[in-house]
Order: sequence, then C-alpha cells, then structure tokens
Amino acid sequence: MRILLTGASGFVGAALLPRLLEQGHDVRALARDRERVRRALAYTGAASLDDVEVSIGDTVSGEGVAASMRDVEVTYYLIHSMEPVADGAGGSLRTSFAARERASADTFAQAARAAGVERIVYLGGLVPSEGRPSTHLASRYAVERILLDSVPGSVALRASVVIGARSRSFRFLVRLVERMPVLALPAWRRYHTQPIDERDVVEMLAACAGSDAVTGQTLDVGGPDVLCYGEILQRIASLMLLSRPSVGLPVTATPLSARLAASLTRESPELIIPLMAGLTGDLLPAEDRVPELLDVELHSFDSGVEHALYQWERVEPLAAR
Repeated sequence: MRILLTGASGFVGAALLPRLLEQGHDVRALARDRERVRRALAYTGAASLDDVEVSIGDTVSGEGVAASMRDVEVTYYLIHSMEPVADGAGGSLRTSFAARERASADTFAQAARAAGVERIVYLGGLVPSEGRPSTHLASRYAVERILLDSVPGSVALRASVVIGARSRSFRFLVRLVERMPVLALPAWRRYHTQPIDERDVVEMLAACAGSDAVTGQTLDVGGPDVLCYGEILQRIASLMLLSRPSVGLPVTATPLSARLAASLTRESPELIIPLMAGLTGDLLPAEDRVPELLDVELHSFDSGVEHALYQWERVEPLAAR
C-alpha cells in the first residue's frame, strides 16, 4: 500500500514509520525539515532516511502538500503542536495553535480529497464526557471533524497520555518526579485517565491503514489500567526507584501552577498551560472494544513506563537514576 506519513519527525510518527515498513508498505514522509526526520529516526534506531522517501512541504502554507499525495492510498495525519509561531514578514504577530491547527488540517484535507486518497488516519485526544473541553482538546476535535468530513473512509483514534521516551507529556511527568523531592499536586491529582503504551498506539495506527472494521469511525483508546494522575506520578517514581511523598493542594490555579511546572521541567509554558487546563475531570475512553477490533494486546502501565525509561536511557541519562 502507498502511504503518506506526516509527523515523521514527531514522537508517534517516528515510531510508526518503521512498523509500516515492516508490514511491507511503500511509505513517503511529508516534512518541513529532512534533518529533523533523520534525528527522530536515529532516536528510535529502527529505521533511517535510506528506508523512506522524504517529501518537503508545509501543511500550513500548503507548499508541497499536493505533490506529496501523488499515487497515495492512505495518509496519516500526525501533526500537532501547541506552541504559537511567528506570523507575517516581520515575525511580530503570533498565531494561536488552535487557528494554525485548523488551517493545517483544512489544507491537508482538501489536498487529500483532490488526490483521491481513500483514508486519512488521525490520532487525536480524548474528549471529556462531561463539561466543555479545553481549548487544546477542542482544537483536536475540530481537526478530527475536518479530516473525517473531507474523506469519509477515514479513521480517528483518541487517546490521553501516550507513554513513550519521546512523548512530551510523559517526559513532563518524569521530569516532575525527578525534580520535586515532594510532589505538590493540585486538585487534578484526583482525576482518572487510562495512559496507553506507545507500542500499542503504533500497532493500532498501523492496523487502521487497511482495516475495513474501522472505516469512517472515531474510536477511543486507552491502556488497561485506570489511574488518577496522583497514582501515575507515584507509579513512575516507584519504577524509577525513587521515594516521592506527595502533598495535595486544595486548588488547581492552572496559570500559576502550570508556569511553575514548566519552569521546573524546562518545558514550554505554551505546551504545559493548555495541557493542565484540560485536567478538569476524568478523561476516559467511552469504549474498550478497539484492542479486540484491531487485534492488539495491550501492555500494562508499568510495562509501558519501564519500556519508555529503557528507551530514554539508551540515548540520554535520567538525572535521578
């Protein structure tokens, strides 16, 4: 099958690319920067630029997108960034991630439809069952609708925390455990979710390329363990062989706590603030039929963390270990 993969320099895309090649697909990667793809594949150690055709393009401007879809049957849309970027010739204006994501998805969807692409596979975020979604989650839902409405045979998977060595949300949690001798946790510590192993997400995404059982569907996915965020941090600490007592704070105070957490972990506030703003309640899959539907055996939370930490330490040290 001829496949176009976007986001090949990102966490999920770089992990998915070797799996698609293993399955015998002919893969073309759409990227703005060939060198970033090379570095991402080098991190995984499972593929190289010699294994894939790289097409240079940009889904926001539209440059190179139509050409990259030549003779493509299935595309993967794995583009997601929450940091604002400079806009305009002088670079003085800032474009919100939500506006940029909608524009990017619309450009991609129109090109896919014009090229006769049969399916777009998208990885988005779980939507809360109650209350209004955060700006971050609402943006991911808007992208999902743009893609699926444009190419009816498309598939969307929705996940919360994906456990992997290059997952920024997982790395953020690990850095909190590393750098906080006492875990001072806001009210969101009580909310539950189902983190999922990177390996399981990759298998599900790969299976979506040719599965008739998922055509035109949006599917919630999660790991086998239901955990609150306080438990997630404590389990990570335990698996890192660290003792981290915790103190529950009575309020969330997201703008302040998110900026403090971003500073502590040396992450971008533009990433952490939207993520923490989305922690307003449980974030759980509405169904659990996807592993059976796609014939994927799930890894436990502990197995996922151990695998991610092992992959992390192959490339760079963990200060607390």
